[in-house]
Amino acid sequence: MSHDTSPEPIERGWDEPWYRVRMEGFEASFLPSDGEDLDEGCNVDVFVTLKDGSRWTATVFTVVEVERLMKFWAGTDEALGGRYFWVSDGLIVRDPGIDNMTDVIAGLIGNGELSEIFQPVIDD
Repeated sequence: MSHDTSPEPIERGWDEPWYRVRMEGFEASFLPSDGEDLDEGCNVDVFVTLKDGSRWTATVFTVVEVERLMKFWAGTDEALGGRYFWVSDGLIVRDPGIDNMTDVIAGLIGNGELSEIFQPVIDD
């Protein structure tokens, strides 16, 4: 699925500590680090609520962030000294920023892959 032009958000803004982006068909609630530049975010938790009311979660990393973490772990016991990277609810994207991550989420919803990558939020 090609995304040369992405649909514009209907609404976006802070609802501390969340940064919410409402699009046609879903809302993405990002939890950036305190003071993090939204255009440079490279490791952020996100909750997605679809029109049907289902909720999904993942942590989104950039390729550069994964490399940085693996180098940071080198010489430690974490991840066998940085020799691998694994998370059960991880999504790795090429480019940083909330806008880019929102575009990727929209694409995953559009092609039906969101439920294969994100974890469902199950209310107790």
